[in-house]
Amino acid sequence: MPEPNAALRLLWGPPARPTRGPKPSLSLESIARAGVGVADAEGLAAVSMQRVAGLLDHTKMALYRYVPGKAELVALMVEHAAGDPPPASDAPWREQLADWAHRMSAVLAAHPWLLDALAAPRPTGPRELAWLERVVAALDGHGLSGAERMDAAVLLVGHVRTIAAQHRQSRDGSPEAELLRALGDLVQTHADRYPALAAALAEPPGGRDDAYDFGIARILDGIAALIDHRTR
Repeated sequence: MPEPNAALRLLWGPPARPTRGPKPSLSLESIARAGVGVADAEGLAAVSMQRVAGLLDHTKMALYRYVPGKAELVALMVEHAAGDPPPASDAPWREQLADWAHRMSAVLAAHPWLLDALAAPRPTGPRELAWLERVVAALDGHGLSGAERMDAAVLLVGHVRTIAAQHRQSRDGSPEAELLRALGDLVQTHADRYPALAAALAEPPGGRDDAYDFGIARILDGIAALIDHRTR
């Protein structure tokens, strides 16, 4: 059984080199890249030590010399797929956070399985922590407490993940269109019981299908109001 801190050592420690056997022919980067390729094509459930080892032309036992098990493999995959966060910037905090959110959304769209991996208990890697650092750093010096800056980061992450999950579940990539399909006929048929919904759905479609941008803008509006209150 893998040691509890094995994944932490893989993510944060110096590159591991097997102590036994022939000269190392793999790297943690190549192993993570192979796992990400499987997950991108077939989902996280398709990832296994056997599958990744085969893609790398190695046996499963050879792969265990580098990665103790699947949990550690997934941790490496998350770190690889997350990539580097936006670079540090002197742009206004609101611009930085909007850019951060759009980049995070793009990562989740490119690797839908990340939503499943991020929901499971696991150690946090340097790149994932660097993404969080960018949000907190952008809000530094604006009168917010450390807890408020962290809460703002959690709020942004939650919104981005929620919309990404809805997009993954919807048939055409639009959660708003999916909701309209599911509720439109029901609300129209029972308009007398749900007049507010009926009125909202009867309006012209302009401005719809923007739950992501709408949510980001409202979150940033709220942070801006708090900053104004703190610095007034």
